[in-house]
Amino acid sequence: MGLSKQNNWIDTLPKPWTLTEKQVSAILPKFYDNFPDFHDRLKAFALWQIGKPYVIFKLGEEVEPDPDPIIRLDVSDCTVHVLTSLAFSQSKSWVEAREKMIDIHYKDGKPSYKTRWHYTSDRIQENPYTVNITKELTEKLEHVDITLNRKADGSEFLDLNWEKKTTVSYIPSEWITEGLLKSLPEVCGVAFIKKGWMKMGLIVAHEGMLIDQKNIVHASSEYGETVNVDFMEYYFRESKPIFDGMMIYEFHPVNNSLIEK
Repeated sequence: MGLSKQNNWIDTLPKPWTLTEKQVSAILPKFYDNFPDFHDRLKAFALWQIGKPYVIFKLGEEVEPDPDPIIRLDVSDCTVHVLTSLAFSQSKSWVEAREKMIDIHYKDGKPSYKTRWHYTSDRIQENPYTVNITKELTEKLEHVDITLNRKADGSEFLDLNWEKKTTVSYIPSEWITEGLLKSLPEVCGVAFIKKGWMKMGLIVAHEGMLIDQKNIVHASSEYGETVNVDFMEYYFRESKPIFDGMMIYEFHPVNNSLIEK
């Protein structure tokens, strides 16, 4: 379904952050009716969230040390927007979406602070629902070694009693072109690299959803809300990139019964 047709139906809906859980549950089956294909539905749900207020670090486990909700639709940061879209687009009720979020957001399928996918690069490399395809797109890559969650002084960035040595491969800014975008899926994830952040034990500074090989839908601290903007205009400011590069990942359904061809 084309973007204009998606917007026509989505524009008839009240915004998700104005609705109760029961009202959201009543709308979710209609996404299946209008968008039987998984990726079309994922894109549509992402677009429905445009305008949602941006607030960072607002998902948790509903218990200490992070009592924030496991899933919500009132606010988003960049990762929350991506994962919320992925969970709700595969669900026909709020309760089902919450269960899908647990599958997506935790390494063992059980919500706890220490098993959450805290690092986007780690999630892209290991999570079966956000699968790294960067190396399949081009050989023009840069590779950096990093120990996730270990700061330059040897201390932990997050209190996880965990670290991971890994190599991150990404497309450097000089090879990010409109031609490259044309090789991407109609909807996919993008994670932006900031090498300067490696001293903190992380490397991904932001993420969003690339749609129609042209636009990025993302929860933006810059705009203060979720926006849909031209990717190249967002990434290059006065011909200069705002990040060092990017990783690209595919979205996969949580279970095979939800895959529509």
